[in-house]
Amino acid sequence: MHFDHVGIATPDAAGLAALFAELFDAPVAHEETFDGMSVVFHELENGYFELLEPHEEGAISKFLDKRGGGIHHVAIETDDIEGALRTAEAAGVDRIDEEPRPGAWGHEVAFLHPKSTGGVLVEFVSH
Repeated sequence: MHFDHVGIATPDAAGLAALFAELFDAPVAHEETFDGMSVVFHELENGYFELLEPHEEGAISKFLDKRGGGIHHVAIETDDIEGALRTAEAAGVDRIDEEPRPGAWGHEVAFLHPKSTGGVLVEFVSH
């Protein structure tokens, strides 16, 4: 496993994308509208910033309402997402997703509950 990306909730993905492109010299690697939100990935040498702007009610809009913009989750890439979920279960970690589901960029994803992971929403992602 290795670091894949950090997800950042924002009310203005385009504005934050322009800032990150200039500030970090990080090109946009991928953009899409997915699951009721705009998603923008900025490529860095060792991973991505994923910007998440909601367009309808959902997890990201609730996050923004409760906490404002900021880091939403940390994603770890794995070649065996089902095995990673089994390992999490064996370790007593509560899973939001019992099995992988479709994610942005056509990847499979599964989330672990932050109450079991030190307050951090962890996403497993398989490319």
